[in-house]
Amino acid sequence: MSNLLIVESDNDKYFIEALIGHINVKIEIDSPVCSIDEYECLGGTGQLEKKFKSLKSQIAKKGIDKVGIIFDADNEGVEAKTQLIQKKIDLVFGEDSDTEFSIYILNVDGKGELETLLKAIKSKQSPMADCLETWLECLSAKDIGVKQKDFDKLWIQIYHRYDCCSKKDQKQAGRKCSNEASIKKPIYDLDKPELVELKQFLTDLSSS
Repeated sequence: MSNLLIVESDNDKYFIEALIGHINVKIEIDSPVCSIDEYECLGGTGQLEKKFKSLKSQIAKKGIDKVGIIFDADNEGVEAKTQLIQKKIDLVFGEDSDTEFSIYILNVDGKGELETLLKAIKSKQSPMADCLETWLECLSAKDIGVKQKDFDKLWIQIYHRYDCCSKKDQKQAGRKCSNEASIKKPIYDLDKPELVELKQFLTDLSSS
């Protein structure tokens, strides 16, 4: 028995890997946690049909029984994004596929993305990143709009590099203050209630 987890981006991959390690999921030896190690990074839902078509032969060849899909809610919301992904699954695999598909949509209060979730579970002081709120007010006063998605991404970048990285490490920011490196640091509370459903999803996916 084998499992495959499809994530939307590299950053999702880094976070989910950290979360899997944190919850220390235990499963049968013929379906171990390490079987959920084939991460496919997507550029968005527009590539889903193409990705699923390439995945179809892989599922048959490798005997993959369960496929988990983690995407961001963005502005569409959880239900709309879930329906979109399900339609792509049905289109490529049919409604009677032998493979079990499960979908989880990253969100905070029904919308948002990974960075929105990370902001909600950050565990360190964030004076530098928080000052972006003043910048946002300045832009608003000048009638300049910034998408919430872009703001959240910038907030996380500042939090990682300036709030959670030492001045010494900032000299090697590309390696020591990157999203990949930062996710491995104790700067997020992985026991926050916002993660309960996601952790259950991963547990269910990794079970036989």
